[in-house]
Amino acid sequence: MRPQAAAAPEPPTLPSPPPSPWWSLERHADRRGFLTTRNRITRAVRTWFAARDFEEVETAALQVSPGNEAHLHAFATEAIGHDGVRSPLYLHTSPEFACKTLLAAGEQRIFSLGKVWRNRERGPLHHPEFTMLEWYRVREPYEALMADCAGLLALAADTAGTRTFRFRDLTMDPFAEPERLTLAEAFDRMAGIDLLATVAADGSTDRDALAAAARAAGIRVAQDDTWADVFSRVLVEKIEPFLGQGRATILCEYPVAEAALARPKPSDPRVAERFELYGCGVELANAFGELTDAAEQRRRFEAEMTEKLRVYGETYPIDEAFLAALAHMPPASGSALGFDRLVMLATGASRIDQVLWVPVAETP
Repeated sequence: MRPQAAAAPEPPTLPSPPPSPWWSLERHADRRGFLTTRNRITRAVRTWFAARDFEEVETAALQVSPGNEAHLHAFATEAIGHDGVRSPLYLHTSPEFACKTLLAAGEQRIFSLGKVWRNRERGPLHHPEFTMLEWYRVREPYEALMADCAGLLALAADTAGTRTFRFRDLTMDPFAEPERLTLAEAFDRMAGIDLLATVAADGSTDRDALAAAARAAGIRVAQDDTWADVFSRVLVEKIEPFLGQGRATILCEYPVAEAALARPKPSDPRVAERFELYGCGVELANAFGELTDAAEQRRRFEAEMTEKLRVYGETYPIDEAFLAALAHMPPASGSALGFDRLVMLATGASRIDQVLWVPVAETP
């Protein structure tokens, strides 16, 4: 019998070709509609604020402190003086400190639309350099910012020529009145947890009580998780994905332990005047009735940096000039909105880099 011929060897598996760069003709052509719509929304936002007597301000990107929240990460650099002395500086993660200092200097209504930088952030909704819209109202309640947010959603939709915001498989009507939902209501409705039963009148928290409730709701809790860790896990797993469906959601009245820059709510000191705006499961804005007690703000910053040291092994300096100005700041409310995310929802983009004219290069 004639021997069977050996099977032909399998052809080698070739690696997939790398994606074409963002500046290639075909990719830029796919993105250009998003980008020109972004420009129209940018112009419309500036006009919207000007019509309401806001002054646009430009703040320095280089700061002595990038912010003092435990889980925010900054890009560090240094200034070199004429004498060769080197001083650390950071690209700001928000124009907040500078804007509040301008309120102390006498400004009444201001907004900033500019670049900010956050390290350790990259994905469909995150980019190391992005655009933040931040605005402040002196001697106005933080509920006024809720109305502002609703107005900006409608403005972006109208400018983009759409009646529906989309992200992944979720949609919402940007012209509908946003739903208002407190954290206590959200935890009860979506996770079956009595959140405020774990928060004392002085704002202190009961880690074990929240951990037990979270486990009963099917949430994994590690032995070394803090109250804040458990809170965040419930929020991310049980609540955030379901917000902003059909219409926007304003998630409000955060426990004071989760509102480092907000003042306590007069009617219930366990919670703070803080809200976040969600659309299609995406966090769009974060707003505060601003804390102006400099001593309390220092205490909160120090607590945040203690937590940052525990988790990440590093801290950022406290901006003493900001705290000095804060003691002179009038009562105010302020909001920060992720402008690129707003454009994403208005245009139907699926990734943040689709709405950035020049994305930051990815490192190997």
